[in-house]
Amino acid sequence: MTEDAPITVLLVDDQPLLRMGFRLILEGEDDLHIVGEASDGAEAVKLVRNLTPDVVLMDVRMPVLDGIEATRAITAEGSPARIIILTTFDVDEYAFAGLQAGASAFLLKDVAPSELIQAVRVVASGDAVVAPRVTQRLLETYVRGAAAPAPAAQAPDPLLGDLTPRETEMLEAMAEGLSNAEIAHRYFLSEATVKTHVRRILTKLHLRDRVQAVVYAYETGLVVPSNPDY
Repeated sequence: MTEDAPITVLLVDDQPLLRMGFRLILEGEDDLHIVGEASDGAEAVKLVRNLTPDVVLMDVRMPVLDGIEATRAITAEGSPARIIILTTFDVDEYAFAGLQAGASAFLLKDVAPSELIQAVRVVASGDAVVAPRVTQRLLETYVRGAAAPAPAAQAPDPLLGDLTPRETEMLEAMAEGLSNAEIAHRYFLSEATVKTHVRRILTKLHLRDRVQAVVYAYETGLVVPSNPDY
């Protein structure tokens, strides 16, 4: 996607009426262009490969291949496409699985048209759509309940050693759910400096975006779930 080119979007849902609704909303914007539609995950994987969309709106429950596995396959192929998982509830096992699989965001299916349009634009720019504290609440809920070894028993990811002490602090703050402005306030930094740290963290850890950084912090045990009354 060049600066002047429209953002290309692939719609993936097994319900034609929903795809039609999303198309009508998005194609009303000059900077958004629907390049294709898929009715199942397997078709979505093929179309992403052939059409190279900037953004994929991905339903979860579909025949042949569900949206989670399709997301995993697309990210495993190294596609630069940003995937938005469409879910029914904000703290939802499918949303959590989607983030684990490599999605950049999740949205509720009944999202307002203006929010859908903004989400596509934000994700295409490389930023996160999910509000930081919503992401944290989602991870707190499902990481706490996962049957995984205790963080103390896990071998630390060697990539964490590539981070400077300041970058590690930034990653922990991101996982707490703090925005760039809140991190800047805590550490007496400018927002521009925080953004630079975030960019370096993503590069060093080979992560796609901020949401994936938060998932990484929990899954590696750098940050552990707080008490269940969070």
